[in-house]
Amino acid sequence: MKITKKWLKNNNACQEGQDWFFNQKEVEGIKVVRTLIKNDNLVWANWLIVRMMNKKQKVGYAIYAAEQVISIFESKYPNDDRPRKAIKAAKRYLNNQSRENATYAVSAASAASASAIYAASSASAAANYAASAASASAISTASSAYTAAATSAAYASAAANYASAADKNMKVKILNYSIKLFG
Repeated sequence: MKITKKWLKNNNACQEGQDWFFNQKEVEGIKVVRTLIKNDNLVWANWLIVRMMNKKQKVGYAIYAAEQVISIFESKYPNDDRPRKAIKAAKRYLNNQSRENATYAVSAASAASASAIYAASSASAAANYAASAASASAISTASSAYTAAATSAAYASAAANYASAADKNMKVKILNYSIKLFG
């Protein structure tokens, strides 16, 4: 996919991001993402990759990001399996997009959201974001709205990035996974 000035504007890229883009030479999307990763501009890399993805890629990315941080939530709340169930529901729906699986994913996502709210009131932000990431992945699978999938994928990845703020390697791992989704 070629990144252009028009594409950046249509996707509401910030001015600083547009300026960065026009001060480098690459226009092919995946190569731009790799350049951003190389330059440690991981937030912009995530912003770009999510906007380049189709719905299935976004859902897969959201699931993967949620899986990377779920242990943070589970270590804080070992008896709360709602985020884990939301991830499972999202995977189930991604493999078989039946109405029954969509209903199951919505139910699991709602439970995971409740778990995230509980975590927010009594736990670290990382645990909250881990639960939220799982919820987002399930919600995005059940949603028919393209923008909801994009938002959920971006949120789940941002959650993983936030939860692993001290771990650059985790952020890069998640972004590299996103690149693999393009084949």
